[in-house]
Amino acid sequence: MREEIKTMIAAERRELATMLDGLTPAQWDAPSLCDGWRVREVAAHLSLGFRSPLPAMLLHLVRAGGNLDRMTDRRARHDAATLSTTDLARAMRDNAHHPWKPPVGGIAAALGHDVVHGLDITVALGLERRVPEERVRVLLDNVTARTAKFFGADLTGVELRADDLGWSFGTGTPLTGAAQDLLLVAYGRKLPPGHLRGQASDRYVAV
Repeated sequence: MREEIKTMIAAERRELATMLDGLTPAQWDAPSLCDGWRVREVAAHLSLGFRSPLPAMLLHLVRAGGNLDRMTDRRARHDAATLSTTDLARAMRDNAHHPWKPPVGGIAAALGHDVVHGLDITVALGLERRVPEERVRVLLDNVTARTAKFFGADLTGVELRADDLGWSFGTGTPLTGAAQDLLLVAYGRKLPPGHLRGQASDRYVAV
């Protein structure tokens, strides 16, 4: 399965690069689903691990007082301001097979990083991109109460229920939507109106 996930990661990065290549200047500067980040900051963050060797990352982390969130925010803003959109898209395409992984979570977390941040862009922009089912299933199979808490998702009293494939998670009031939209909920995102259905849907709508 590890090799299959590597193949999925490479395909996802190439597809995201193609998507980024097609964005207009206005879309690059539009808000993403990541609070406080435009599309260009998300794109910069997506490729940070490819462009920064570990010693440089550790130095940036020290300068951020050991706060990983502060470090990644600073780097995303800096790189978004200094790299061209062409460079940001190329970084995804040229590093399709890069072995980078997040500090925790292994190879599945690397896939999740690319898929979820890609959706942070496409869902926010209203682009009709469907992540292939096999990639979404890998990530849904790794959703747990612990991962939801890690990503700041409040799923108290809610059952996530996909309407496009056989998957559910949790207990309580059903929250229904496409699997990739529910994946975003499980990763702590709030979505534009119209993506989710159920009595609890207002809790997960961006305002």
